[in-house]
Amino acid sequence: MLPADAFDREGFLRRLDSWSPEVAEQIAAREQLTLTDAHWEIIALLREYYREFDSSPAMRPLVRYCALKLGSDKGRSIYLMTLFPGSPAKLGSKIAGLPKPANCL
Repeated sequence: MLPADAFDREGFLRRLDSWSPEVAEQIAAREQLTLTDAHWEIIALLREYYREFDSSPAMRPLVRYCALKLGSDKGRSIYLMTLFPGSPAKLGSKIAGLPKPANCL
């Protein structure tokens, strides 16, 4: 478990290299989420997006990227909302250990 000062005031990791699957579980627990295989699939995709584009995706790019990589069933905002309620791009990025997407409040 990481200490509280490893996170900013919104719960995002301060350092990308601090992330691990265990840290993802820690963040998800704080958000009252239990990670399933479906969550891990999107977390891996978010991390792939970040490696490719050097930024965390906003919602629309995330939906498009999911559709491109995982198919139209999973490339839908409704599907992502069931996994990451509220703001899938923001919450998913947080759990994936990525910076907050630029246009998320």
